[in-house]
Amino acid sequence: MGAFIAELTQQGVLVATGAWEAGGVHIRSRSGQVTDEPVRSDAPPVGFALVDVATLDEAVALSKRFWSIVGDGEGDIHQVHGPE
Repeated sequence: MGAFIAELTQQGVLVATGAWEAGGVHIRSRSGQVTDEPVRSDAPPVGFALVDVATLDEAVALSKRFWSIVGDGEGDIHQVHGPE
């Protein structure tokens, strides 16, 4: 895994990694009413990697490499929108 992270960092692709804290706050807005409630505290922590790639295919390829290194598991890929 260290070599994979070093490779992505050297290529300038890896922007950030981390994990969401267990718990947190869930915010919901419905019909003009906004509520907040605790996120299930028994939910497992979720890790993330933020990568800067040109296409979804590149993100999928990196994810497949990651899972081939760490073994069984699952994850989601989401596009992040921000200033250009």
